[in-house]
Amino acid sequence: MFDFTPTPGISRREAYAELAAAARALTADEPDGVANMANLAALIWHWLPDLNWAGFYRVQESGLVLGPFIGKPACIRIALGQGVCGTAAKRGETQLVPDVHAFPGHIACDGASRSELVVPVRHGGAVIAVIDLDSPLPARFDATDAEGIEALAAAISPAIAG
Repeated sequence: MFDFTPTPGISRREAYAELAAAARALTADEPDGVANMANLAALIWHWLPDLNWAGFYRVQESGLVLGPFIGKPACIRIALGQGVCGTAAKRGETQLVPDVHAFPGHIACDGASRSELVVPVRHGGAVIAVIDLDSPLPARFDATDAEGIEALAAAISPAIAG
């Protein structure tokens, strides 16, 4: 089993590389995508500091449906193009939002959230889910976080597609 914390004293980039490696190992032998998303949400929650929500929204039909997560109860369905998650899914682009109150159409599931990072997960060229991270701290996420979660999304894509 894994120690679900990065090695002390390493850079943030190295910590994200360790997170991706831990995620691959954690999901390696499990074919169920929902079970893998549940474990991955917990892994992210324990790995990254200063989060108040970590989880997945899955692309189904013409919108997003809530997947496994840790945090306060959340919106169950989000239309493509709505809010930060729907925008990330529709555009297929990472959304790095330092101030959620400044994002047009932000959907506030937890009023304590101040910043958000949403990264699309692609499989076979299509967006199949998004990883959604919220923080009560303004500007909690930066380009290093975006790159690290993008690498994580690429690493776990096969494990959640099943």
